[in-house]
Amino acid sequence: MRSRACIAILLFISGCASTAPIAQEPAARGQRMANLQRAAALPWKDSGRCVVREATRPWPVLVERCYPALDHDRVEFHDTTGSCTVASTAAATLGLGFCVLAAPEIAVGAVIVLGVVVVGAAIKEALDAYEFRHLYPEESGASRGTRVAVRDDVAKPAPKLQPEPAGQGRRPPVPPVPVDRTRRASCEPVPVPHAGEDHAHNECADKFPPNRYPGHDVLVNGKRFDALQVGVPVLWEIKTYQFDTYSDYLRERVVAQQVDEFQEDRKIAEACGYRFVVGVSSAAHKEALLRLDSSLQIVVTGCTR
Repeated sequence: MRSRACIAILLFISGCASTAPIAQEPAARGQRMANLQRAAALPWKDSGRCVVREATRPWPVLVERCYPALDHDRVEFHDTTGSCTVASTAAATLGLGFCVLAAPEIAVGAVIVLGVVVVGAAIKEALDAYEFRHLYPEESGASRGTRVAVRDDVAKPAPKLQPEPAGQGRRPPVPPVPVDRTRRASCEPVPVPHAGEDHAHNECADKFPPNRYPGHDVLVNGKRFDALQVGVPVLWEIKTYQFDTYSDYLRERVVAQQVDEFQEDRKIAEACGYRFVVGVSSAAHKEALLRLDSSLQIVVTGCTR
C-alpha cells in the first residue's frame, strides 16, 4: 500500500505541477547538482548523507528515500496549492510533508524552515567536489584523457623552435636528449601546445623544471606531460591546486585520484627511458601524496595561482 500511495502522489504531482525554473534546472545543470543545491536549503539529521547517496535519482524519489532523515522539528509544511488535499488518501499514508516536498516545484510558503540552515557536511563536501572539477577542468581529469585527445596535435608537424637573439635573457635551445636507437618512435618527445588556458599552471610548468619546450606540453608514447626538463630525460607533471584550502573530504578524493594518475604516468615515462617527477605547490600536498605512495618523486614548486 505504501508503494502504491507513493506512486499515486508522484503521478498526480507530475500532471498538475507547472514547469518552473527549478523543474528545468536538472536538464541544464545536471540532476545531481540541482538536487544537492535544492537539498542544501533543508535541515538534515544525518548531515545530508542520504541526499548525497541518492542525488542522481529524480527529486521525488530522493525525497521518498531520505524523508525520514529530515529534521521534521524544524520544518513546517503547508498545502498552499491544494494538490495534497486532493490526493488525500495517499497524503494520509505518507504524510502531508512528503507530498509537499516531493513536488517538482515547491510553491511559495509551502515549506518553512525554522531557524538558520547550516548546509549538511556531506552535501557541502559534494558541492565542493563539483566546484573543484569545474574550476580547473584541465587539471581535474585532463591528464587521463589526453591519450586520445592529442591525436590531432600529433598529426600536425612539430613547431620549429628558433633561438632568440643573444642578450635577451633566454638560454639557447638545448640539443635533444639522446635517444637509444632501439627505442620505439612513439617514445620520442613531441612538443604540443599547452592544453587549456590556465596561465599560472603553464607558467609554472615552463619555468620550474625548467621546460625544454617553453609554451608546450610534451607528448611521449601517446601521453601528454607538462614538461620535459632541460638537459636531462625527466618528464614532469605540474599541479598548482590550492590544496591547503580544501576540506578533509576533498583532499582525500583529490589525492587518491592523483596517485592513481601519477602511477600510470610513471609507468609510461619509465617504459620510454625517462624519469618522472611531480611538482606541487605546497608541502601539505606533497605529504598527502607520499602517505599513499612513498615511491613517488615529488618536489614542492611553490607556484601559486
